[in-house]
Formats: sequence, structure tokens, C-alpha cells
Amino acid sequence: MINYINETVDYLKDKGFINPEIGIILGTGLGMLLDEITILKEVSYNHIPNFPTATVEFHKGKLIFGELEGKKVIVMQGRFHLYEGYTLQDVTYPVRVMEKLGITTLLVSNASGAINLNFKKGELMLIDDHINLQGSSPLAFKGVSLLGERFADMSAPYDATINNTFKSIAKTNNITLHEGVYASVVGPQLETRAEYRMLKIIGADAVGMSTVPEVIVANHLNLKVAAISVLTDECDPDNLEAVAIDDIIATAAIAEPNMITLFKGLIQSL
Repeated sequence: MINYINETVDYLKDKGFINPEIGIILGTGLGMLLDEITILKEVSYNHIPNFPTATVEFHKGKLIFGELEGKKVIVMQGRFHLYEGYTLQDVTYPVRVMEKLGITTLLVSNASGAINLNFKKGELMLIDDHINLQGSSPLAFKGVSLLGERFADMSAPYDATINNTFKSIAKTNNITLHEGVYASVVGPQLETRAEYRMLKIIGADAVGMSTVPEVIVANHLNLKVAAISVLTDECDPDNLEAVAIDDIIATAAIAEPNMITLFKGLIQSL
């Protein structure tokens, strides 16, 4: 994997991806942040050596380098998921590449369902902790110790200083920002009523199909990491309604301006 990473990094450096400070992963329906970025370079995933290719139609599949609030950022417009048939090493490969390019902070967004019924769709949740229900680990492969500590500590996977800054920005801007535990499942099917009940029992406040693998690898690489969920549906097992992906994307778009405010304010403070 080290040789693959180096080949990818050399290609991107030749394309002008030089000295990014912050990496950003944009989740489902969350692309408007790009309108705030001065784009310097961009390249499609399918042109990048050793990179996976996004197969989900609403994930665009571009790596973007630019400036936001005076900082150099590298943005994944579209991420990878286990449910697309990739391995956890594929899903997290871009995080390893961004770290090798120079980022020290990783910001992640996602769309998720609200398990905590005090949370409403269209609101945001700052992830304080997570539960990995994807069945494996992105660190479970031969040679992982060559890239970092095999037994990565996960006692505090989300940076407390960044999270406190997010909460301060939310308060200043009158943005509802819940804080809670995110459970990551494989998908792509949504959960049954019984599964939502289980998730609530084990302590989840929201559920989605991403983020945790990237956060594990970010911690493996000693990056500062924070993540925000846009709550796109309410998962009440006693009053469960069918949810279409178009509805999820539409709700994400409505909530996205608040997320952008938080991301811009945070990056300005770094």
C-alpha cells in the first residue's frame, strides 16, 4: 500500500495539490460548500492512480484543491462506501493520501437518520463518539503497522477543541447543533423497526453508512478529526414512514447552509 500511496501522492503533487492543511469529506447531498471555495485544481477520481471510483450517482467523484477562509483545503466531492463493493482499505485510501500530501486536520460531513427522537430532520448533530457496526476495521490488514500504530487508541476519536469551537460558532449563529453518538452500518438498505430499536438501546443518537472508517484511519495517522451529521430523517420505530433517497438529499440541501457556516467559521479559527 505504501508504494500505491506514494504513486498517488506524486501524481497529485504534479497536478498542483501542494501543501493542503485541511481535508474535507463531503457527504450525501452536501456539495454547496464548493461554492465557497476558490478552486485551484480539480481532478476526477477515475484519473487518479490507485484511487477508487465513486459508483453512487449523487456522489460526484472529484478531488478538489483550493482555498477556503485563507487556508489550503483538499475536498473529496463524493466518498466511498462498503455498500459499493469496496473494502474498508479502499474506502479510507483517500484519507491516507491526503495525510501524505500534508493535511493535519480532517473534517467530515454525512447525512444520517435521527435515532434520538429529540432530534429533528433538518438539524445538525456534532459527532462526539461512534459505534462501528460495519463488521471489520480499516486497520485489519497485513502491514498496517508500517503506516501507524496497529492498536490505534480510540478513547477520544473526535478532537475536543474543534468540537468546542463548533459549538461556540453554532451558539453565535443561532444554529441548532446537537451532540451525540453516530452508529455506522453497512447498508445500503435502510434499517428495520427492530434495528432502530436496537440502535437506540446500544446508545446511538444517529445512524449512517459512512464516516467511522475514515475517522479510524485519521486517528491511526494522528490527524485531528471532527464530523457533523445532517439529520435527514427521523427513525421512530413506532411511527416509521418510508424514506426515499430523493427526500434525504432534499433535506440535506435545506440544512446544508448551517453546516457551511460551521465549517467556514471553524476553518477561519484554525
